[in-house]
Amino acid sequence: MTPASERTVFVVDDDAAALDSLVLLLRSDGLNPSGFSSAHAFLDALSPNARGCVISDVRMPGMDGVQLLRHLKQIGCILPVIVITGHADVTVAVQAMKAGAAEFIQKPFESEQILRMVRACLEENDEAHDMSAGRMRVLRRIESLTTRERQVLDLIMEGASNKLIASSLAISPRTVEIYRANVMSKMRADSLSELIRMTLSSGAA
Repeated sequence: MTPASERTVFVVDDDAAALDSLVLLLRSDGLNPSGFSSAHAFLDALSPNARGCVISDVRMPGMDGVQLLRHLKQIGCILPVIVITGHADVTVAVQAMKAGAAEFIQKPFESEQILRMVRACLEENDEAHDMSAGRMRVLRRIESLTTRERQVLDLIMEGASNKLIASSLAISPRTVEIYRANVMSKMRADSLSELIRMTLSSGAA
């Protein structure tokens, strides 16, 4: 689990009183909030490596919550977004969910309700980062393979036996065994099933 100090809860709301109240609530729960009075101010400060989640009001001048969601999606941001809506904004809430919102919450809301949503979104973001980091590790291992080792890996992923690999690459079965051992070592796989699973999870197969 990533320490709370390394994760930021970005709060975006043009209502100064609502923004201050929410920032205070989050801070009192041991979280690390950062408040912004507009979507543009938030985007200007957003780091590509940011971890945490976003809480955004849906009705804001300039860029509203749904437009912010769409923009975050366009730039590949994986921060989960909680959208705050009024009672009359059910249609907008549906639009927000379609645009990628993780949750939406109606005003007025209970403190514990939004804190529970924030905790869930922080866990979701941690898992997304862990998966991304794991995928990158596997891709780097695949990149370390020689051309011949990569050919052997590709044929293993197709379910080919050592004999078939040898025939396909016009090399001896003994040479296939050497390449296969090299692949297992460089990929840091303890078994064939682990090799297949990690290669599939990387998206490189």
